[in-house]
Amino acid sequence: MPEKPTLDGLEQVWVARWEADGTYRFDRSKPREQVYSIDTPPPTVSGSLHVGHVFSFTHTDIMARYQRMTGKEVFYPIGWDDNGLPTERRVQHVYGVRCDPSLPYDPEFVPPEKPGKREIPISRRNFVELCHELTAVDERAFEEVWRRVGLSVDWSLLYTTISDEARAVSQRAFLRNLRRGEAYLAEAPTLWDVTYRTAVAQAELEDREHPGAFHRVSFYGERGPVWIETTRPELIPACVALVAHPDDERYRALFGTTVLTPLFGVEVPVLAHHLAEPDKGSGIAMICTFGDITDVTWWRELSLPTRPVIGWDGRLLPEPPEGVDAEPYKELAGKTVHSARERIVELLRASGDLDGEPRPVSRAVKFYERGDKPLEIVTTRQWYIRNGGRDEELRRRLLRRGAELRWHPPHMKVRYDNWVEGLTGDWLISRQRFFGVPFPVWYPIDEAGQPVHDAPILPAEDTLPVDPSSDVPPGYAEEQRGVPGGFMADPDVMDTWATSSLTPQIAGRWERDDDLFRRVYPADLRPQSHEIIRTWLFATVTRSHLESDRLPWSDVAISGWILDPDRKKMSKSKGNVVTPLNLLEQHGSDAVRYWAAGGRYGVDFAFEPGQLKIGRRLAIKILNASRFVLGLAGDGGEVSEPLDRSVLAALAGVVREATEAFDAYDHSRALEVVERFFWAFCDDYLELVKARAYEESGPGAGSAHAALRQALDVLLRLFAPFLPFVTEEVWSWWREGSVHRAPWPVPEPGDGNPAVLTVASEVLGRVRKAKSEAKLSMRAEVARLTVTGPEAELVRQAQDDLCAAGNVEEFVLGHGDELAVEVHLG
Repeated sequence: MPEKPTLDGLEQVWVARWEADGTYRFDRSKPREQVYSIDTPPPTVSGSLHVGHVFSFTHTDIMARYQRMTGKEVFYPIGWDDNGLPTERRVQHVYGVRCDPSLPYDPEFVPPEKPGKREIPISRRNFVELCHELTAVDERAFEEVWRRVGLSVDWSLLYTTISDEARAVSQRAFLRNLRRGEAYLAEAPTLWDVTYRTAVAQAELEDREHPGAFHRVSFYGERGPVWIETTRPELIPACVALVAHPDDERYRALFGTTVLTPLFGVEVPVLAHHLAEPDKGSGIAMICTFGDITDVTWWRELSLPTRPVIGWDGRLLPEPPEGVDAEPYKELAGKTVHSARERIVELLRASGDLDGEPRPVSRAVKFYERGDKPLEIVTTRQWYIRNGGRDEELRRRLLRRGAELRWHPPHMKVRYDNWVEGLTGDWLISRQRFFGVPFPVWYPIDEAGQPVHDAPILPAEDTLPVDPSSDVPPGYAEEQRGVPGGFMADPDVMDTWATSSLTPQIAGRWERDDDLFRRVYPADLRPQSHEIIRTWLFATVTRSHLESDRLPWSDVAISGWILDPDRKKMSKSKGNVVTPLNLLEQHGSDAVRYWAAGGRYGVDFAFEPGQLKIGRRLAIKILNASRFVLGLAGDGGEVSEPLDRSVLAALAGVVREATEAFDAYDHSRALEVVERFFWAFCDDYLELVKARAYEESGPGAGSAHAALRQALDVLLRLFAPFLPFVTEEVWSWWREGSVHRAPWPVPEPGDGNPAVLTVASEVLGRVRKAKSEAKLSMRAEVARLTVTGPEAELVRQAQDDLCAAGNVEEFVLGHGDELAVEVHLG
């Protein structure tokens, strides 16, 4: 035991010791029933961690440490989600480059030391190499933070979502989805982000208020003008029909007739559909391919043609769609959506087809969650996995899977149900990006030089992972790539969720280590935040259901968001994010963990710097109280004194309550119970027993020493999941091994009465208050202390300790209806 214990430097000491001793190494010899398996979230490696990560990951670590102490062998891996769009964007920003797949690989390429304003185009292979280089740097920084936080993960189980193993798992699962008919390739209208130039899935959408304007525009009918109101006049050349509600009397006579589009003179039908809104605008709308999701529904259900005008880059296509006159269209060709809108308004105004001036409006528009421009809808060929969006029976089965899960807290299940019930299509899993898991697919090229998409060439599973852009399909040679009679690679990569949805299989080494997989799958716990229930949680349930007809885990624990002191969600875009490293260095890891542990599952939690100070004060108190207890002479003997038996009985109740809270996934409640007892233990019991404990011999001293050491032993184990560094430090002063491998305490049977400590503490508190009000030292003498009430007999059992702690000269006990304490100061 050091002469002057300190919290400073404990993290460096114990992180190194735990790694050297293999304290948290997973013992794979244990049978499945003795294993507690965690499907740990792999954080996205694109920048830096923030306190929100520390908040939720600490919750998981607390549970892992608790389960380990209860005798479970904990499978607790860590992973990095390092593929996908965030990494690409970071590489572009850091190195000043952009990917151009048409360029050849340059083995001598070195990125500029200082990126210029214009990004340098490089080959896909060069770009991917830079992605690997940067993620390696970021991952080392992430690992430093997580080790400093004290995560008890087994670092030998580290995985990354772009590794060969992860790519093989992703590709194998996809090939099996494909062979079972659960994955399919389809050309269809697709939500498209023009900035990132990639398709976007339903789960990645968010509605944002966006300014616009209604334009009242005239179409030409047999009986005169038909006025529509639109916020997107630039899509008039993409118009394929007008639509009104079947019960709208104003337009019933027009159903079955045709009208001509303004400026372009294209003949389009007037049709009826129940989704048309009679009270919106003029009650009749134009159907364009495609302006919004409702257009897609109308187009599909009314079997309409397509006239696409928006390209992948967000500009109007250089050539008009079929049937549209090139002369007026040339005024719009190649323009951005905004510029095309301004120009067509000028043309409509000049032709007399615009009634009045545009009327400003703000409306909800769909954005990609990472994007800053409204999504467009373009027709593309994409890969999908069936998820119940178009299959009612599969939807019902996935809803039943959600009901089989144990949710912590239970009300989070509603978010899952609402998402599944609201699906409008299957899961789009392909992305037009570069750094990701490629689809293991090639296509034969016919004699006309066109790929045959309905006859894909697939690799054997034992050859995975493959990269079709550089690997050759079976039966072909490299020189046949891209030529008639040869082959071409599928150009896309999988959405990052298509890989992350397989984290239980990746971490458990599915079909690479069958022995390990049987011991850890399905997992016991999936911890995650609530906003990705619709993506990560649902996607993982879907993949497990399709592949193995079971849930991927038994329990899910859903963390809330971290709010800033103004109760606003922390996010990089708002600039209110707090990074954890400075907090860890300033206050210590145990203090940061204490703050995080105060947040319950499913509840948004404010970042309060004051809680860090409280946590540090608690850790320091554990050091000092432990030093006092262990510094007493003698190892103790039989616990014989009523007050000592009382404190151990009260502690047994704390153990019982904390254990029940942990088993209910309520770590916050467990901490509250333990912390409340600890402060009472220090403030009351230590003061009451101090005089007796300072004695070197005698039954009273031996009883005090034994009780103090037993209580300290239990308290250190109760605090260990929350404050791993200070508890390990104190444990090392007098115990062998690690406190984190010590057994979780169980309520010890005994004949002590917790009420003795409660009443004695109350009386001592009244004595302290009297001295404080008299502005006297706590060691001032009390001439006479009179205690009356029904608790008199309980007080009698602690009489000697009370007199010593309060420096009482005369002690009087009496009977009464309620507890009364009279303090006569000398």
